[in-house]
Amino acid sequence: MIRSALMNVMTGAAIKAGRGLKRDFGEVENLQVSIKGPGDFVTAADKKAEKTLFEELSRARPGYGFNMEESGVVEGSDKSHTWHIDPLDGTSNFLHGIPIFAVSIALEREGQLVAGVVYNPATDDMFVAEKGQGAYYNNRRMRVAARRTLSESMVACGVPPLARVRDHESFKRELSAAMAKIGNIRRLGAAALDLAMVGCGRFDGYWERGINAWDIAAGVVLVREAGGFVSDFSGGADMLAKNEICAGNEAIHRQLVDLMRKL
Repeated sequence: MIRSALMNVMTGAAIKAGRGLKRDFGEVENLQVSIKGPGDFVTAADKKAEKTLFEELSRARPGYGFNMEESGVVEGSDKSHTWHIDPLDGTSNFLHGIPIFAVSIALEREGQLVAGVVYNPATDDMFVAEKGQGAYYNNRRMRVAARRTLSESMVACGVPPLARVRDHESFKRELSAAMAKIGNIRRLGAAALDLAMVGCGRFDGYWERGINAWDIAAGVVLVREAGGFVSDFSGGADMLAKNEICAGNEAIHRQLVDLMRKL
């Protein structure tokens, strides 16, 4: 496990925010069967978790900027550091009582992602990585899988919801091309956990278009420090700006990029 001061700050904030989410998640099952449904409740839980993360990280690292799902960009006096935060990645899963969701925290320093934490409060699974220090899953070293061909692989993806109908046609093209090459395709519904699963070798690869920086920033560090490769669809390093990502070991990543580049 990484014992740096930075990682202690990040994991401590994730656990504290996760404690509230786990408690709220216990209420979702009851709300799910009500006429009103759990929508408003989950929105409040999301905002409460983000507030906890903002307060904890601001106290530990005053002046750092923030890029957050709910509150947007908060400029800091320290222009070289930015936190990328998703307090509840996998909101729809949470909303439906499915225990596949996570708190995601990443730190960007002078334009480079240098640390990431992905924590699932429902299962108490913690994934952490720091540049040059490796990646760990519940204190065990993470490594990407060794499969070399897409036909032997299990690859995760993101499916655009109804609210992103503009992306449906492009996704249909991607999925059709992927199904012709990839052994198995999965969709967890939480990008941070998709990338964590690539980092620990459960998924061989992952691709998604229309994804936000706060969803993937921590996972990018996890995959890289686990020996994997991450890029945008053209093979460049503009994943956060282009809102698209391909990830995997060297061979699978290259094949995914080749597949997406042709579409």
